Amino acid sequence: MAKVVHKFGGSSLSSPERYQAVAKIVLEQCQLGDSVVVSAAGKTTNTLVKLWQSFEQQDVRAFNDVLLQVENHQRELIDALFVGEQHSVLLKQLVNELQAIALGREEQQLHYASLLAHGELWSARILANYLSSQGVEAKAIDARTLFVQQEGVLLHAHNKEACYRAIDDQAIYIVTGFIAVNAQGETVTLGRNGSDYSATLLASYLDAAQVSIWTDTTGVFSTDPRKVANAIKYTKVCRGQAELLARLGNPVLHAKTLSPLKDTDIKLQVRSSFDADALGTEIVKAGYSKEKRFITTFGQLDLLRVEQLKSGEVKQLSQLIQHSIHHFVKGGEAHLLVPSEFSHVVIKALDSRANIIESQVQGFAIVAPSQDVAGLHQQALELLDEHAIVTRFVLQERHYSLVLTDQAIDSDLLAILHERLVNKGRELAVIVAGVGNVGEVFIEQCKNQVAKLSEHFDLKLVGLLRSKQMLFCPSGLNLASWQQQWQNEAIEYNEAELFTRIKELDYEHKVVVDITASERFSELYPQLVEHDCHLISANKYAGTAQQGWYSKLRQQLQERNLLWRYNTSVGAGLPINFALADLQNSGDEVVRIEGVFSGTLSWLCSRYDGSEAFSELVLGAQELGFTEPDPREDLSGRDMQRKLLILARELGIELELDDIELEALMPASLSVGSWQTFLENRQQLDDFYATHYAKATANDAALRYTGALEIASNGKVSAKVGIAQVPNGSAIANLTPGDNIFVIHTKWYEQNPLVIQGPGAGKEVTAAGIHSDLFWLTQNLK
Repeated sequence: MAKVVHKFGGSSLSSPERYQAVAKIVLEQCQLGDSVVVSAAGKTTNTLVKLWQSFEQQDVRAFNDVLLQVENHQRELIDALFVGEQHSVLLKQLVNELQAIALGREEQQLHYASLLAHGELWSARILANYLSSQGVEAKAIDARTLFVQQEGVLLHAHNKEACYRAIDDQAIYIVTGFIAVNAQGETVTLGRNGSDYSATLLASYLDAAQVSIWTDTTGVFSTDPRKVANAIKYTKVCRGQAELLARLGNPVLHAKTLSPLKDTDIKLQVRSSFDADALGTEIVKAGYSKEKRFITTFGQLDLLRVEQLKSGEVKQLSQLIQHSIHHFVKGGEAHLLVPSEFSHVVIKALDSRANIIESQVQGFAIVAPSQDVAGLHQQALELLDEHAIVTRFVLQERHYSLVLTDQAIDSDLLAILHERLVNKGRELAVIVAGVGNVGEVFIEQCKNQVAKLSEHFDLKLVGLLRSKQMLFCPSGLNLASWQQQWQNEAIEYNEAELFTRIKELDYEHKVVVDITASERFSELYPQLVEHDCHLISANKYAGTAQQGWYSKLRQQLQERNLLWRYNTSVGAGLPINFALADLQNSGDEVVRIEGVFSGTLSWLCSRYDGSEAFSELVLGAQELGFTEPDPREDLSGRDMQRKLLILARELGIELELDDIELEALMPASLSVGSWQTFLENRQQLDDFYATHYAKATANDAALRYTGALEIASNGKVSAKVGIAQVPNGSAIANLTPGDNIFVIHTKWYEQNPLVIQGPGAGKEVTAAGIHSDLFWLTQNLK
């Protein structure tokens, strides 16, 4: 069974009530074999640091006062959580350890890391014993028996073996965070907030399935939710941005936490121990989440310039002051951002190679997708200028912007910065299936459409699909170079992998644009809906599937409040579906639709005048690319039959495809056999068409291939696709070759029907029609 590692920080264990809440979470979330890594309770580590400082300063009175604070807090926990023998044993252990600390002061033998280690040891002991009192098999483990360092480098092979040996499936293991030992057996720390690091290290050594970091916030936010009410909680954050935020001092995740998970599939999530039912934030690998925007603020900092900064020195300094240090290079010189209270310690450790160039500064950093940073940096500076905030230092890097100021960024100003820089419009992820002729034009047209929708929607093209390959980029493909990205990054996929990638898209809305002619892909629509995708189709198969399947899909969409538009499945870019919807919404009733819904058959019938054989026109149309590879697909009338069914269903009529009478534009004998057989017998087609044409001419009519849908007053529906004689002079008779036409008779448009006419095919107009559907979708979402 795959193991899970949970980690609880100091705020989660700050009081007896918090221990009880954590125990409840462990009972609900953990199984035997899982591990729980704990920090020191509340502010215990800070108090122990003060104890050490008193020891160094030889201030006996202060030392005893602080030691009493430590004792009182631990006694409070033990007194509230335990009774009887368990209480007596734990209290005796505590007293013995406190006496040993006092003796160590007297004998001048205290060791810094060993002193700090007590906080985690006490937390693990208390939680393990409390779980045992609740009937759970729990065991406390000192991480110094698991994690060994040699000259600051973890001995991974040794540690992995130790973890597997110590942790089996017989108990829930409560492991101390923050501490390890060196090769000489001396206690060392993993840095301030090192318990997170301990948890991810343990997970990597145990090949765990997941790590859950339980904190006092419900996840990772766009900014401090305590200061900005409309801060955005992100359900997913990519590891790269999480690491950068940690280096910049964001308190939710800390430096080094993510490094053990590199090149693993271990899931990491941040959750709230104060609201265990709340959905947290998952930290995911690159490519599995779009990059977000963040603003993280700073307290009092000093900016140091360092000469000849050595490799590994920042890590050593961070461990020395027990605080993360952000470093960067500007103008060829190394710089450190250090909390002002620790500057003297850092400067001393660097042996005068560091100078303070900005003192007692505050400010913020903007973390964002690289393409956004420059614009956000400039906007931030302009906003600060508007509010008369003096900047002391600015830095624009690829993935972040740093702004140091004279005064603190208060909640009001942070809220304004957040509103301007982070709170963009609603987000829509677009996945395009089918990147052939129409698909390519659609993507090219996206450049203008994205700009058009930017006021209300942050629209990103995140996925491209062909029959066997896919390309996903959660932060959005570069529309200027998408073809190059496709060539370099597209991979083969199966349906399970496709749905995994779609599920991982953390956008407010997702839409799949189906520009395929694939019946198989249309069969995936129910699963796409289950993954909360809106649908836009140029594909006719779903709209003409069996009525039961179609109705169920419609119901599924409605239940999930999702939208489906497929205007281009009939009439390419012509607004026929929009018109039918508007007529019905206005209270009108459609009684008859007649027209030519195939650009190919429109061209053939309108061009024929008897001067050349009909088969010659067909072959000419095939050569021009107006027909399917086998033109009999067009001559069969099945395409128009599907389109008429789609129109009927848009009117709320329940029909099956076979309910529509179908007459082909060729003799039945030519529909079978090979294309070569057709060519050898094409005279049959010529005679067939010439005969129908002569009859129409004799009746002063034009020969056309039409679809007709009629709804009688009693509700009876008749539908037919086939050869028709239409009066000369009528709109259908005068149809421009290649155009589609829809003649709509309604209660209000009976004598003078509504006519919609225009190109019914072509990659530009079809792509534009899909964009019209996309715009309709965003307006309905807005």
